[in-house]
Amino acid sequence: MISQTLLIQIDDRVRLLSAVLSATHWPEAEQARKRHRAHVHARSTTKRVASFTNHPAVHTLQTLLDQNTPLEAIYTYALNLSWPDLMPKTPLPWAPMHWNEQLKDFYTQASLSTWWDEEKEVWQRAKDLTQKVIGSADLYRFFRPFTGPITEQLVMMPNVSYPSDQEIGVRLEGVLFCIVPPRIAWGDNEPWPFDEDSAHIYRGLVTEYGRLLMVSYLRQKAAEVAPLANTPLPVNKSFLESHPTWGDQFTGLFIAGAVAIFLEQTLGHKEAESYILMENRLHGLTILPGVVSVLKRYLSEYNDGKFHQFAEYLPNFPKHLRVAKRVVSL
Repeated sequence: MISQTLLIQIDDRVRLLSAVLSATHWPEAEQARKRHRAHVHARSTTKRVASFTNHPAVHTLQTLLDQNTPLEAIYTYALNLSWPDLMPKTPLPWAPMHWNEQLKDFYTQASLSTWWDEEKEVWQRAKDLTQKVIGSADLYRFFRPFTGPITEQLVMMPNVSYPSDQEIGVRLEGVLFCIVPPRIAWGDNEPWPFDEDSAHIYRGLVTEYGRLLMVSYLRQKAAEVAPLANTPLPVNKSFLESHPTWGDQFTGLFIAGAVAIFLEQTLGHKEAESYILMENRLHGLTILPGVVSVLKRYLSEYNDGKFHQFAEYLPNFPKHLRVAKRVVSL
């Protein structure tokens, strides 16, 4: 029985993998993408494990990164291990041989248990500040009109280790697990405390849970969705290139629209507008106001009883979005 409440947890399997990540080239790769200051715990962990860069667990992870293995897959592997014996619960065909044994040895050799005890207050503060932010957020209720009742437990982990520049969403048996770092600051400033930018936390949660839920929903409704692939969505060339299939495009648009609506419902119109402007500036998502308009139209008609599930409305989505795009551009 799930609690219908978003749980905040600090998971040692995530902390272990993040410590191994600290010993790879990942920290340098983050800085190459965008210069920023990671959390002091992440930086300290890198120093703590500096002598383990040649450990087999690190080599295995670096090989996976060099092969462009998504972090989602890598953390799915870690969260599918039992703790503390690190035995696989569900075999993953792509997983490197004996990696779990290497990770267990890294944990022991690097004395991570001792390190985490020393940093206990840092992790507890991250958890407490996050709880202050999301205590009143009802993601179960928010997603219900779009993807139906959520049958998984939603779990979120505030992450003060690596990766420090992105969220990770993972689907496990009966659990949707979201790993969220604090918002990075400009230049060499320390990242924001978790309770000083609630919009950042909400954006990460809605983005990752929304992606996991909508991908699953479209798969469940494959028969209804299949004909829609012949109806192009009015997206620009760059969005089309980064989202090659109809399902990718729709999911990307839905996520962005859902974030804006959730921010408006939770924090107000100003936060939603700031997010929309940022998405336009950073990603050229000029169609986002139209997406928000269309999703709000669906919610209104859903609440009025015209539609009982999102799949009933989906055939209207491309047409309504084209109309909304024209209206917004006037």
